[in-house]
Amino acid sequence: QVQLVESGGGLVQAGGSLRLSCSASGRIDSYIMGWFRQAPGKERESVATIVGSGSVYYAGDVKGRFTASRDNAKNTVYLQMNSLKPEDTAVYYCVARRIMVSSYEYWGQGTQVTVSS
Repeated sequence: QVQLVESGGGLVQAGGSLRLSCSASGRIDSYIMGWFRQAPGKERESVATIVGSGSVYYAGDVKGRFTASRDNAKNTVYLQMNSLKPEDTAVYYCVARRIMVSSYEYWGQGTQVTVSS
């Protein structure tokens, strides 16, 4: 079992940047990692998927603005968010699943990101 703890959220003006971190309680080598977000009144949505090799797949309009990465040696994943927009305001969750499992098994508690206009 993996416990995930996010950090780095906060309040930022539109056009600004934030870097989220997610620390895992154990090795993440064999896990597919990712980031989700949930805005007020909206469904939870995928932001990025980071496979073991480090390749990243982005969803929605974050491509070109957000960069997700993983450091397996530190059991940590990151989400660098640039050119933030008010519509990026959401609770951001770090997630993990084993390769053979189709849905994410482990979720962090979430960190709030608020972008003011």
